[in-house]
Parts: sequence; structure tokens; C-alpha cells
Amino acid sequence: MGGRPLADWYTLSAEEVRRELGTGLLGVSPGEAEERLQRYGKNVLREEARETRLQVFLRQFKSVLIVILIIAAGISFLVGEPVDAAAILIIVVLNALLGFSQEWQAGEAIEALKKMLVQHAVVIRGGERQEIDAAGLVPGDIVILEMGERVPADLFITDATSLEVDEAPLTGESSPVDKAPGSLPTGTALAERSNMAFAGTTVVNGRGRGIAVATGMQTEFGKIAGLSQRVADETTPLARQMDRLGRDLGLIAIGIAVLVVVVGLLQQRGFLEMFLIGVSLAVAVIPEGLPAVVTLTLALGIKNMMRRNCLIRHLPASETLGAVSVICTDKTGTLTRNEMAVVRVRTPDTEVAVTGTGYLPMGEFLVEEKPIDPLADPGLRQFLRTGLLCNHATLILEEGGWRILGTPTEGALVVAAEKAGLSRDDAPEAAKEFSFNSTRKRMTIVYREAEGDVAHVKGAPEVLLSLSSRLLRGGSVVPLTDDLRDTLLSEIEEYASQGLRVLGAAYRPLPEGLAWTEDTVEQDLIFLGFAGIVDPPRPEAAEAIRLCRSAGIDVIMITGDNPLTAYAIARGLGLSSEGALTGAELEALSDDELELRLRTTKVLSRVTAEHKLRVIDILSRNQAVIAMTGDGVNDAPALKKASIGIAMGIKGTDVAKESSDMVLVDDNFASIVAGVEEGRREYDNISRFTRYLLSSNVGELVAIVGGLLLGLPLILIPVQILWINLVTDGLTALALGLEPAERDVMRRRPRDPGEAILTRNAYLVILILGVWLGLLTIYVFSGLYEVNLDRARTMAFTGLIIFELYNVLNFRSFRQPLYRVGFFSNPTLLLAILGSLALQALVVYVPIFNTFLGTAPLTPGDWGLLALLGLPVLIAGEAYKILLLRRGNDATGRRAGA
Repeated sequence: MGGRPLADWYTLSAEEVRRELGTGLLGVSPGEAEERLQRYGKNVLREEARETRLQVFLRQFKSVLIVILIIAAGISFLVGEPVDAAAILIIVVLNALLGFSQEWQAGEAIEALKKMLVQHAVVIRGGERQEIDAAGLVPGDIVILEMGERVPADLFITDATSLEVDEAPLTGESSPVDKAPGSLPTGTALAERSNMAFAGTTVVNGRGRGIAVATGMQTEFGKIAGLSQRVADETTPLARQMDRLGRDLGLIAIGIAVLVVVVGLLQQRGFLEMFLIGVSLAVAVIPEGLPAVVTLTLALGIKNMMRRNCLIRHLPASETLGAVSVICTDKTGTLTRNEMAVVRVRTPDTEVAVTGTGYLPMGEFLVEEKPIDPLADPGLRQFLRTGLLCNHATLILEEGGWRILGTPTEGALVVAAEKAGLSRDDAPEAAKEFSFNSTRKRMTIVYREAEGDVAHVKGAPEVLLSLSSRLLRGGSVVPLTDDLRDTLLSEIEEYASQGLRVLGAAYRPLPEGLAWTEDTVEQDLIFLGFAGIVDPPRPEAAEAIRLCRSAGIDVIMITGDNPLTAYAIARGLGLSSEGALTGAELEALSDDELELRLRTTKVLSRVTAEHKLRVIDILSRNQAVIAMTGDGVNDAPALKKASIGIAMGIKGTDVAKESSDMVLVDDNFASIVAGVEEGRREYDNISRFTRYLLSSNVGELVAIVGGLLLGLPLILIPVQILWINLVTDGLTALALGLEPAERDVMRRRPRDPGEAILTRNAYLVILILGVWLGLLTIYVFSGLYEVNLDRARTMAFTGLIIFELYNVLNFRSFRQPLYRVGFFSNPTLLLAILGSLALQALVVYVPIFNTFLGTAPLTPGDWGLLALLGLPVLIAGEAYKILLLRRGNDATGRRAGA
């Protein structure tokens, strides 16, 4: 769709562009426009088709564990256990419905955040000015640009008056870019093509005209959107680990079932009996409730994430955030406020610091850290007044706060003047303007003031100095000597080296009868000084980076901005880096050289979408889990390629949001750190309840296999195992998923993404506790089965549940005993334990459950005996953790004394 695929329009003259496109000064005719629309297609971006409800629902069945459960249900049905089969399938379907609900709602939220890229465009067709639907724009159309409008297509600029365009969504450049007609040399970087205006960018100052040279997917915006669509989604670490666990459990289940059937047949037991026992063992090995508990935990985590302003689009992404080891973050609007502010003013008399936040017109003016009255200083007052009058920006108060209409740089001068108490309410009449452009690097507005006509000038300070012969010092106009000029130029360079955007101001009372031209007005100026302007860091960003450092997470700033500014912002945020690496320097490095450089250089500037993808690939070599934040279309491919792509919710483009796994609702980098903490908590809890569930399953396995080897009847029937796995264990495991984060969760290094969810130590703990639970269950059963088999099974069934309820308390922390964790810090778990006991009482005493689950009533003494038998399980776990704690304290004490 759209465009003429010519990459070097910027190298042509306006006449060559018209000739190439077959368009005249009156634009294309309506008939020709219709023919071109048929030839090139609509001026729209081709979006990836959104998944249907059915596709999202079916995707929930991709997990290996889910497939194993479906197979288990099928086997249960074939061997005459339809109740078991139905129970398993109900869990599988409910799990899928829950996952579907969360993902579809996230998709709907993204749709709600979407805004139309461009709705209308003003064009000249057949010599007539008309407003059209931007989708109908064609190559060759003459497009009129006004301040505040979005550029509807890639345009070659033919006319411009003070035209400035915000290209941050495309290039990452924080400062507006001046646009003017002319041709540029081949190889000019995208961010420096001053004769082009690109689709999706915004006119922030002035007006102009341009010829549409590319539309739709042929625009720079469309090319990057297409690039992001070709990038494959990455599988999350959790999904890979759960699939590995599912395969392992499947193989274990088959192996044990086959082995036990063979052993039973060797004991001369009937084949049907052994087949049923084999099915029981397979059911016992597989934690049927695990997929549902994981899904519910992630779903609840998503709600917690949303409270922290993180909108998760895919369930596993919330946990993936906790595994992040590298965050590649954009600068503009992410680490910074995207609100330019004057932070210093240097007049010929003194240097003044300016305080305040963003566009809020409140702040102080400080000299040597002491507040001053800015209006009492003649030089500062005149500087602020000239900056206010030579300006088109307007400060307005909206429901969401203060906002600037116009360029951010001009807005910074308006805010600084407002902080001093100046306004345009009593401004004189403007009589003449000489507009700013990239060649002149200055702007002048002549005002008819009471004492006569006065020219107010602002622009590049070195340019203004070259046009000035005097300066304002001590309230008087004095000659500008060469020594003073050199001193001021040196200070200007110092400001620039600190990453400040430097803007100068001057004025000149005009003599009567002077012909007003650029050359006659802009000379013999009175220099007033210069301001240091910066897009200030978000106040919470430095603390967020410090937390990332303590959590072992690398932060890399990747921006389209200039290296000096990017490096200065990084230093101010405490982001340590050996200088800044530009896109051109990056291209000159081999992959191995770049990998080494990225270990010490954390600021990348002037980068393109391709550079970002290359950086992601290099970082992925070492199995890093990479988060990429961004808001522009230039970020979209890397957002999709990264382990987790994080788009900005307020300033993010639709393409970025569609390519992301998560949307940062408040555009705040600090919210990512809160999301990392929540993600780590989720993974810790998934590890906890996975180990808890598997230790329970090992207990069931030991009870069945042990009983078989001892020649006992089947201790637990399949439906009882299913009840334990789905109901009792499911409730407590889900509550375990709500365990609060441990105190040191953000002082640990990120986990190894290649490490299995179950380590060797974890398997050892699962085995020890599982064997203990199983042997206790055999002990309870063996003393009663010869008297009353149903009662013996009920005691074993109920006993195993009680033992597991003690055991779940062991898994609240792997290192901290209960008195450190807080017995009541997870009240949901305590309620789940009480609820499980209540449900088991129903199973034991209600006749319909007696029939369904093969149980018999128990006496209060039976319950008491089971409670006493299970207590050592908890005591042993607590004793082990207290011992670990003391050893850790002893080691810390020895290190401190060394």
C-alpha cells in the first residue's frame, strides 16, 4: 500500500521532485488523484491482523503440561473412569478460559489506547485547497502543514516559514527539527534530512508546504512498521521452563507406570488391576492443578501490575519482567519528562540557576544558591522579557496539568518568564518577524514599544554574539570587547559539553526610518546572555536506576538524540558509562567488538531501528533477558524482538503498542522497576508452589508404589488422588502464589534464564519431603486395612492431606523461618488451609461424597492422631531454615571481623 519506492528524494531539488512525480504548482487533478489512489493504494499502514477470540483461546492449549493432562483425561475415560476424565477436562478448560479472558481484555485495553495516526489532510488539487481523508492522500499531492498538525505522509518541503517538526516518535530526537526547502547530499542521515517531513511526526511551530513522495507502507514510518511485523515473537523463559517440566513429568509418569505394571505382573497380579494402578500412578505424578494455579497466579499478578501502571498484554510477560537482566531504554519521555526547561541563565553580570519541575510555572531564581528577585536584576529581566516576546509558544492549563502549544524550547522560555512573573498580557504590538531556519539560526520579532520600535532576537548564542557590538551589564549598555566575546564563547561551549541546549537572546532599539530587512535589523545588537535548556530527568528515574543496579540489572540508554545530551542525562541519573557510542561508530564495530564495548558503554546515541535490533541480538548471545522500552515507531522492531517489549501508554505510537508485551500506562521508567519486583515475586511464588505440588505428588507416588511393593491393597484410588491434586493442593498452592515479596527481592541478581524451574537442590527437597509424606501415609494405612479397607483408605487419604497442609508452610520461604516471614503475613494461605480442612470434613462425613470418593467417617481421635503425625514435617522444615539462618549470620560475622 502506498508510495513510490525512491529512497533519495532528499537529494533532489523541488523542480526535480515535481518532474519525477508528474505534478505541477497546482497539484494533481482530482481525476489523476483517483487514478494514483488505485495504483499506489490507500495512505494507511498495514496492520497485523488481530487474533480472533478462537485463536487466543486455542493458544492456551499449547503448553506441554496441558497436552499431558488432555492425554491423561483420555486414558481415564478409556479405562472406565469418566468422572476422573471429566474433572481433568474441566480444569483444562477453566484454565484456558482464564488465560483467554486476561489476554483478550489486555487486547481490548490496547484498542482503547489507540488513536488515529492522521485523520485529515489539507491539500492543493487542481489549484483548489481542500480537506480530505488522509487515507486518500497520493504521491504528488501538495500538502499544507500548520502548527499542531500531524504530517500525513512523507513530504518533500517546498515552502517553510519557521517550520519545526517533532520527530521524536520516528528518530528519538528530543528537540524539534527545523525544516526548509533545498537539496541535501547523498547519505544524509534520516534525522538530519531537513528538507523532508515524515509521516507520523508533528508540526510544533510555523507552517509550510510539501509534496507527498511516499504514502502508507512506503513511508519511513511504514517501513519500520513492516520491519516490526517481520520480527518473530520470543518465547518467554517461564513458558520454556514449564514446557521442559511438562516433558520431564510426562516421561517420569510413563516410566514409573510401565515399571510398576511390570513389577505387578511379576507378582502374579491381574493385568487390569495393574493397568488401573498404572493410571493411578500417572495421575499421581502429574500435578493436574499446576497449569491452573500458574495461570491464576499470573492473572492476579497482572492485576497487581496494573495497579503499578503496567498493562500486561500476554500472561507470561508479567513473570518475564521479573527475569530481566538488561533494560534497553529510550531517553526522551521515558527517563526524561519530555518537557524542556531552563535550568541556568548566564547574563553578562552573573549566572542564575532556575528551579522548578516541567512546565509548572513555579520555581526560584538562585545566585550562589540564594534566592533573588529576577525582576530586580535589569539584565535577567530583559533576557526573560526578550525570550518571552520573541516566541510563539503558549502555556495553557488543562485537566491533566500544564501543557505547551508550540516548540518545547520556546515553551521553556515562556515558563521561565512566567516563573519570574512576566506575561504577554501587556505585550506591545508585533510589527515584523524574521523567521528562524537552520541556515540563519536565529529569529527576530520587532515590537512597537512606547519608547520606539525594538527588535527582540533569539537563537544560537554564537551567531548572536557575532551580530552584537554591545551587551547589557549592570543595567547599562557597554561595548562588547573581543576578550568578553571569547569568554562568553568559552562558557557557551562549557554549557554545550554538559548536554545543555544553549539559546541566546539579544535586542536592539531600532532607529527611526530604518528599512526593516534581515541585514539592517539584525546587526549592532545588544547581547543579553544565554540560557541552558534541558529535557530534565524524571525525579524518580535516578532512584529507579539505582534499584536496577542493586538488583543486578544493566540499564542501557538507546536514543536518537545527540551524544552530548544523552551522556549528560545518563551522568545526572547515575548511569555509569564510558562515554557515548553513536550509531555511526556502532556500524564500524564487528559483533565481537560491539559485545565488548557494551560491557562498559551504556549510552547509545543517533541509532536507527536496525541498530537497535543488532544490539538486542548481541546482548542475547549471553542468554540475557532483555526488556526494551520505547514509544516511537522506530522502537517497534526491537520491542518485538526483545524478551519483553515495553511501550509507553501516553506518548507511545500505535505501532509500538502493538509490538509490545507490556504498555507502561504512565510512561514512567520507575514503574518498570516496580513491575520487575512484582515479576520476581510471581516467579518466586511459582517456584514455591511448583515444589510444593510436586512434593505432594511424590508423597502420593511413594504411598502407591510402596504399598504395592509391600503387597498392600491400592492405598489411594484415582479419584482421591485427583481430589488432592485439584482441590486441596490447588487451593493452598493458589494461596501460596499470593505470598508477599521477600525483603531482599530487589537485592538479588536476576536468575539464569537457562536454569530449570527445579534445581538439583529443589529435587532433593521435593524427594525428601515427598518420601516422608508417603511413608507416613503407608504407616497410617498399614495398621487399619485388614480391619476396614474403606476406613484405612480414608485415614490415608485424609492423613496425606493434613501432612501436605503442614508441608505448605515449609514452602512459604526457602530460606527464612516462619517467625521471620510472619505467620499472618499471608492470611489467604491460612484461609486456604482452613478451607481445605472443611472440604475434607465434607468428604469424610457427607454420604454422597462417601460414595463418590470411597470414604468412611472418622472419629475426633483419628483427626488428632493425624495432626500429631504431621506436626514433625513442619518442625523439621523450620529447624532446617533456622540452622541455615544461623550459618549465614556466622559467615557474615566472620567476614565483618576479617
